[in-house]
Amino acid sequence: MYLSYWGLKEKPFENTPDPRFFYATPRHEEALTRMLYVVTERKGAAMLSGEYGSGKTLLTRIVTNRLLNEDDKYKVAVIINPNIPADELLEEILYQAGKNIEPGARRKSEYIRVLNATLYDTANAGCHTVIIIDEAQAIQDENTLEELRLLLNFQLNNKFLLTVLLFGQPELRDKIKNVKQLEQRLAIKYHLSNLTPDETRGYVRYRCKVAGSERDIFSDDAFPVIYQGSEGIPRVINNICDMALVVGMGNNAKQISGQVIHNVVKDLLGQEVNPV
Repeated sequence: MYLSYWGLKEKPFENTPDPRFFYATPRHEEALTRMLYVVTERKGAAMLSGEYGSGKTLLTRIVTNRLLNEDDKYKVAVIINPNIPADELLEEILYQAGKNIEPGARRKSEYIRVLNATLYDTANAGCHTVIIIDEAQAIQDENTLEELRLLLNFQLNNKFLLTVLLFGQPELRDKIKNVKQLEQRLAIKYHLSNLTPDETRGYVRYRCKVAGSERDIFSDDAFPVIYQGSEGIPRVINNICDMALVVGMGNNAKQISGQVIHNVVKDLLGQEVNPV
């Protein structure tokens, strides 16, 4: 409703994992580089953790898209609801690999046999299997984590037959610590922290530019207040800025000021922040 008013072609602050809006802070770039390194070097597993709304899902989408764009090199299974029993996890991996277990043959030994054959066939075809687990902190059954560890037993003499990438909120780290043998097989563990004040400014301006803005919609005094209200969490920044664009239009504002952000944060989050 505010696009034409602000000279935008699309909404800049939607909380959807659109790779076009990926703002590459040094830490986000580092996280992406490390996840892709684990895959390209055919390591066993890696874990990326971060606070709620820190951009993990967007990074998951970017990693997935890059691998899918090289489908002659990688076969990818993405598990978006990992809070399932271990056998169902194996079944879902096989399903995404195009393998259906016959009804009545739902025994773990059968899953393992088919998965073993599938991994070897994929490797012999010159491809590498990658299993991406999003929201991995939702795993409640330790048997599921144990199953993930056992998957890493599928190896050749000099490399793994699959790579497991775990993406999740900070509590995932504690869960992994309880499965020592899985933790020891993580080639990389990386934690994604929130944006700094300068990065918050860059993030807002970048998203506005991608959405078609040709001017500074947010005034300089708006950014410190955005940071105060959001604590540098991208998802919260999006919520604040989206509502600020609505309020600013309603007030016939030429720019979004710190006072507008102050009012939005107070109404949206129930917080008092200081306009500059």
